[in-house]
Amino acid sequence: MENTISQTLKGGEWLIKESTTQQTYIPEEFNEEQRMVNDMCIQFLNAEVLPQIDKIDKMEAGLMPSLMEKAGEQGLLGVAIPEDLGGLGKDFITSTLVNEGLGGGFSFSVAVAAHTGIGTLPILYFGTEAQKKKYIPKLASGEWKGSYGLTEPNSGSDALSAKTTAKLSEDGKYYILNGQKCWITNGGFADVYTVFAKIDGDKFSAFIVERGMEGFTQGPEEHKMGIKGSSTVQLYFQDCKVPVENLLGEAGKGHIIAFNILNIGRLKLCAAALGGAKMSMDICIQYAKTREQFKTAIANFGAIKYKLAQMAIRIWVSESALYRTAKWIEDKETELRANGSPFNEALLGAAEEYAIECAMLKVDGSEVLDYVVDEGVQIHGGNGYSDEYMISRAYRDSRINRIYEGTNEINRLLIVDMMLKRAMKGKLDLMGPAMAVSKELMSIPDFGNEDETAFAVEKKAIANMKKAILMTAGAAVQKLMMSLQDEQEILMNIADMAILTFNAESALLRVMKLVAEKGETEYLLQADIMRCYLNDALDAVNKFGKDAINAFAEGDEQRMMLLGLKRFTKAAPFNSKNARRRIADKMIAENKYCF
Repeated sequence: MENTISQTLKGGEWLIKESTTQQTYIPEEFNEEQRMVNDMCIQFLNAEVLPQIDKIDKMEAGLMPSLMEKAGEQGLLGVAIPEDLGGLGKDFITSTLVNEGLGGGFSFSVAVAAHTGIGTLPILYFGTEAQKKKYIPKLASGEWKGSYGLTEPNSGSDALSAKTTAKLSEDGKYYILNGQKCWITNGGFADVYTVFAKIDGDKFSAFIVERGMEGFTQGPEEHKMGIKGSSTVQLYFQDCKVPVENLLGEAGKGHIIAFNILNIGRLKLCAAALGGAKMSMDICIQYAKTREQFKTAIANFGAIKYKLAQMAIRIWVSESALYRTAKWIEDKETELRANGSPFNEALLGAAEEYAIECAMLKVDGSEVLDYVVDEGVQIHGGNGYSDEYMISRAYRDSRINRIYEGTNEINRLLIVDMMLKRAMKGKLDLMGPAMAVSKELMSIPDFGNEDETAFAVEKKAIANMKKAILMTAGAAVQKLMMSLQDEQEILMNIADMAILTFNAESALLRVMKLVAEKGETEYLLQADIMRCYLNDALDAVNKFGKDAINAFAEGDEQRMMLLGLKRFTKAAPFNSKNARRRIADKMIAENKYCF
């Protein structure tokens, strides 16, 4: 039996199976080397990046490329790249930690994330041996900078409607590219670009384009609301000659490259957002302790303590979900490699398996950072609106995260879409559990022996939140069938229920694992964090569930489901005000985010 328990869950399976602490990896398990790598990233920001942040934002010529080269010298650009291609060959958790560690670097973290992610990974995972040998070592060292051209003026979320074309030359030696790309991060200084175009106007394909190729030019830098120091330009192709050996992957299979790379990018964006959120949090705690009003530090006011605690709660919970998922991806990658999959297929296959969770993390991480910087400006009051204070830059820079790597709306729609597609293909048994829940609605509630074990109340609450999702989604599918895909509001309600439930479960499993190891007294504040989040999540799941049910059900069916929803989202009384005060007081005493 033990063996079946410790097996990793498949993507989306957490919704229909109870997870155990054995299956759950938590940040407290980082090893010595991983902690050192994370510290190294933060030291790099403090020493090299933050002192020059104004110069970076003014786009001082050559500064960003030189900082990227310095990061490359320290190995920070090649963490996930195999050693035989000039990288460090580290595991997925370590590379995720690098994204988090560098996440507080404002425009610099955007440039690095684009370079190490969409700038490098397409060639690493889809390139031929010759392409990898030519480009990857130089991208790993930072000698060459990477960029990625997918978006066009008329194709953003709908990436496959791109208009850029590629045509084979008469002599068969070149593809001739024509078209334009916009919002290209690192575009102003990159050496190597992965560019998407349609061969003969219909075969969506990827190409490796180098700076200086004939017919390839770029526009001026865009003036942006935030991440001002990040290079963003348009790319223009006028009969641009790209050697045929620079076709990346197979002709007509460009979508596989575009969408697979996004799965990893979404998870890494969550990591970077959390790094930024933790740094902003420290700034806010320190400000609240020194800013006095009414003859006392504002950190002593309940309204401010609420904000600080809520920031910490959202960061801690999101981090729990992030590393739980990152470990699943790492384990799946190891399993696929053990079964003979080559390096590139193993990680892509693993990220594909957990594409649902990656989409959830992207939405949650970006929204956590937005909450933190927004309340951060509020804590700073009028000063928060001044450019002299770091928090105003954090506020402006945060906003882009909800747009790129797939807007949060697109990601919410994808969460449910991917779940339902897996159910249709028989990969995920959603119908069985959904039927069981509708049977339960018809039966008299079981007031049998209450479970007295530790965290039984919380475990039951999570199980009930899952029932609420299954009931709502199951009924929506039955009622609306194929037209459900057009009911975006309902799909987004269900996605929000899923994110809240996955987060709450991740937080509970983390607390349970910590308490099992060292006893409850060590982790009272972590339990406070988890209970505050769970308490709010139950209310929110009720609200989203109600909105969804009211949108498609009526009469007896509607009444029955709303009663069920009420039953599934019932929360035990909990004094969250005192819990939040305890959380805030601890951070105020430590002068930083300390969880």
